[in-house]
Amino acid sequence: MKEQKKMKKTKEIISDKVSVVNQILPHVNKWAWDLFIDGAANNWMPTEISMAKDIEQWKSTLLSEDEKLVVKRCLGFFAGSESLVANNLLLSVFKFVTDPECRQYILRQAYEESLHNLTVVYICDSLNLDIDEVYEAYSSIPSIKAKDDFLMNITTDINRPDFNINTLEGKREFLRNIITYYVICEGIFFFSGFAMLLSFNRQNKLPGVGEQIQYTLRDESLHIEFGTKLINRIREDDPKVWTKAFEKETLEHIEAAMELELAYAREVLPTGILGLNSDMFIDYVQYIADRRIVNLGLDSPFGEVKNPFPWMSEIIDLEKCKNFFETRVTEYSVGTLVDDF
Repeated sequence: MKEQKKMKKTKEIISDKVSVVNQILPHVNKWAWDLFIDGAANNWMPTEISMAKDIEQWKSTLLSEDEKLVVKRCLGFFAGSESLVANNLLLSVFKFVTDPECRQYILRQAYEESLHNLTVVYICDSLNLDIDEVYEAYSSIPSIKAKDDFLMNITTDINRPDFNINTLEGKREFLRNIITYYVICEGIFFFSGFAMLLSFNRQNKLPGVGEQIQYTLRDESLHIEFGTKLINRIREDDPKVWTKAFEKETLEHIEAAMELELAYAREVLPTGILGLNSDMFIDYVQYIADRRIVNLGLDSPFGEVKNPFPWMSEIIDLEKCKNFFETRVTEYSVGTLVDDF
């Protein structure tokens, strides 16, 4: 009887060649598998969260028009950006990340992005918001359009039909793409909106919205951890891809993203509400960007920056959350980068 040839797993994390079999064992990148298990253990469903109190408050005079505007503009950015991330993950990133554990996690993340899209739909439907106003914000609100255009301009090349990673420049372009999505889009652009929406919850306003944003924020903590580790692994595998010029460009992109995020905060918060004003986000955006840069193994250009919203870290550090399918309280697994928020 002919002896069957054993399959060998490659240590290459990205490649133009994808194996027909998604062979998980033996583990080569167990960190990615662990993140997949953490994500799978943290299942939640937006529609299982009651919006009754939110509907009552939205119809009452409890919320000012400025506060309602903040909600609609935050949802407007999330609606467009979640779609951008999901499309990029499935159409571009997944194609070239060939490590089985990493592919498994990307599939999990894509599912979570669909939940985040459902969150926007569920909130809009519950509060009877103008769906066109929310979903067209990416083109009608200048600061939101500027952020979306920034993302799209950097990530155009990877979507070309003839794009490949057979060359150093191809790998560098791929790296540029995942830095833009994991570090800038999910790691910086989401966080002003998270802080604004969670501020309502801190004042006993819109509890259903707040709970969904908490779960979304926790999902994003794992996404950012995965993306950061993937970026660092690609750098380790092929150090020549990370040049001084590329590092300089990366920092310039992050600094440009910070300016866009501050412009967004100013447009969404033209007046102070909920104890917040746009100037507070100068320190917060700098703090978030500082964390992202340090986790890429780079020296921060900002020095020591304090988090003006320490309660954001407390939200991430909460150890318990509801298991919606068993109606009991269970431990919520989070990644190791939880201090980044």
